Amino acid sequence: NSGVVSLLRPLLLDVVPSVRQTAALGLGRLADYNVDLAEAIVKAGILPQLVCSLPEENRYYKKTAAFVLRAIAKHSPQLAQAVVQCGALEALVICLEDFDPGVKEGASWAFDYIARHNPELSQAVVDAGAVPLLVLCIQEPEIALKRIAASTLSDISKHSPELAQTVVDAGAIAHLAQMILNPDAKLKRQVLSALSQIAKHSVDLAELVVEAEIFPVVLTCLKDSDEYVKKNGATLIREIAKHSPELSQLIVNSGGVAAVIDCIGSCRGTVRLPGIMMLGYVAAHSENLSMAVIVSKGIPPLCACLIEEHEDHIKAAAAWALGQIGRHTAEHARHVAGANVLPTLLDIYVDTRSSEDLKMKASIFAKKALKNILQKCTHLPALEPLLHDAPPSIMKHIIGQFSKVLPHDSKARRLFVTTGGLKKVQEIKAEPGSLLQEYINAINNCYPEEIVR
Repeated sequence: NSGVVSLLRPLLLDVVPSVRQTAALGLGRLADYNVDLAEAIVKAGILPQLVCSLPEENRYYKKTAAFVLRAIAKHSPQLAQAVVQCGALEALVICLEDFDPGVKEGASWAFDYIARHNPELSQAVVDAGAVPLLVLCIQEPEIALKRIAASTLSDISKHSPELAQTVVDAGAIAHLAQMILNPDAKLKRQVLSALSQIAKHSVDLAELVVEAEIFPVVLTCLKDSDEYVKKNGATLIREIAKHSPELSQLIVNSGGVAAVIDCIGSCRGTVRLPGIMMLGYVAAHSENLSMAVIVSKGIPPLCACLIEEHEDHIKAAAAWALGQIGRHTAEHARHVAGANVLPTLLDIYVDTRSSEDLKMKASIFAKKALKNILQKCTHLPALEPLLHDAPPSIMKHIIGQFSKVLPHDSKARRLFVTTGGLKKVQEIKAEPGSLLQEYINAINNCYPEEIVR
């Protein structure tokens, strides 16, 4: 408000290097503070001046100038675009080739804050020739430089298969894979994130990540003391598992499913989410893979997530995963129903407090999971409690299952009367001629008329 920006601008051209550097630092800190100040600095026409002098300046100034560019670019795609338009990318590429690791680190930060916004800005970073130099940076000895270079490669890769392919073509995967066992937790987080962002786009890219022999090494990350390393490790496994039955089978063979199940059991909150999703993806591919999740004792921790977690999106993911496990055959459904999960799913489905977030509405996933499991379920003890509480949209599926099982099972018929199931069926009002009425008739036909009366 006092006009400091216009006072600092001429100081960027001062004859004394330390004055130039300190003026730049002041501008960087202002820009970093909020979006309005960053916009004011751009409007003052300072960027071209800053960039123009960059190649001739000393390493201290280069670091500070890179900080100004990053502080402006971080706020919005529009401000990042302003940084690109003033010719900053070419100057920053020169900084990536600098002898001083601090200058390289500053340039990597700036590239990261530009690339993360959208595919167009990411493509501009690629077109400037930054990717091969960033791959060289992850091979440098300095941990801080490795971290930010890996983070930048991650943010470039995330937008599209083409951008991820550019990172792959520069030879990044092999170097990233070697760093999975690095003792530095913050570096591991970024490395796992970068590999995830590459693997997520297609089967081909996921296979390239797997071919770098990340299994079984990556499974050690699921036992890491750092929560983000755990989460990013599970995310990487999820992004590979989702693509194909073959990739999921490879994960099963390397002990990945058991390791993810242990991870879900040992943590709480959003750290669980990628592991939950991974189990759902694996189970969805085939009967055999779903059975591999069951045999590895994957159902109990997913049931625990339904009960223990308060966030609707985590409950929704657990419900979805259980639905994928139970939907294949009667045997699969029996395992899920036998864990007493159906009443819990029903509770979530009818809970009026469930969030209204349409994308991840827990009740929708609970309903789908119930339907998936009920279509195959012949486990009567698990179905019985639902008869007394289920809403009409689910009731049809439950009655349908009883109408299939009761005609062939005398013990089940006896139980159905003594637990009040048959009485409940008589209370259901069904449209004459409807499928539900047919199911009810089929059940009633299993008994003598006076018992039904």
